[in-house]
Amino acid sequence: MPRSPQPPPFAASPSPNVSDEALREAARHLLSGGLIGMPTETVYGLAADATNGLAVAAIYAAKGRPSFNPLICHVDGPEMAAACARIDARALELMDRFWPGPLSLVLPRSDTCPVSELATAGLSSIAVRSPAHPVALELIRQVGRPLAAPSANRSEELSPTTARHVIEGLGERAPMVLDGGTCLAGIESTIVSLIGPDPVMLRPGAVTRHEIEQIIGPLSTPHSSSGVISPGMMRRHYAPRARLRLNATTVGAGEAFLAFGPSPASIIATLNLSESSRLDEAAANLFSMLRELDSKFEAIAIAPIPNEGLGEGINDRIKRASAHLFEDGV
Repeated sequence: MPRSPQPPPFAASPSPNVSDEALREAARHLLSGGLIGMPTETVYGLAADATNGLAVAAIYAAKGRPSFNPLICHVDGPEMAAACARIDARALELMDRFWPGPLSLVLPRSDTCPVSELATAGLSSIAVRSPAHPVALELIRQVGRPLAAPSANRSEELSPTTARHVIEGLGERAPMVLDGGTCLAGIESTIVSLIGPDPVMLRPGAVTRHEIEQIIGPLSTPHSSSGVISPGMMRRHYAPRARLRLNATTVGAGEAFLAFGPSPASIIATLNLSESSRLDEAAANLFSMLRELDSKFEAIAIAPIPNEGLGEGINDRIKRASAHLFEDGV
């Protein structure tokens, strides 16, 4: 079977804002048990040495994150992943195709895994990925250990896509933030479980279902009784303060309108995720535009977004961003 074309890189070169000395200082800080705001191609992560239980505990404390919600461990490639997890042929195929990149794999934890059990919430599995950002990869290499790095925001709040978002959201909880520029993917990684014989899509994201199924076949959905078996499965997540109304084709009094594609003639868009209806552009703009509207409005009406390709991940984030779903006609 011929190999599929490689996905385009999300970051071509290190950010000019991050010097070699800043990377070395960040690595020293992580090795001493500290936390770092780290850029990735998806969103900024709050990174800690995944092998240090106290450092991992500091992540949960800084985010206000429940400790039963496991963390993704970021590695520099398959070799470091193999020290943490048992990797089968399916995982190798996916790593070869999508790493470094926005795909996290939930795999059986290896017997000699060095990662703190707090990072995996005491589960017998572990989520690993290799980020496609040169700053993140170089930081992992300098530390020489996996980095636990959930999104660098308070739990349930909007994910950060710039260094400024991290500083505004976490303040002193993130004493050092590496500014790697704006995240180009804009939504979190796709999470696929390879624990059993059938691969399971646990969270749609920046790598689409279709792309994955071309490599390893059909993906099933998790059972409702599975509980939180990986990061990104909490029902309420990525939440702004403003009330959201989804699939909106009208705009009510006091609502901002977050458009996708051409707006109806009767509606003036407050912001547009992508005037040309590009899902990749919409994904990159989602969190930053929600954050901007959330600072100015009490309610946001969001235009319908096709639930295909990257749209599946965008719609997943929008639904989790709302404690209640306010849809047209409901």
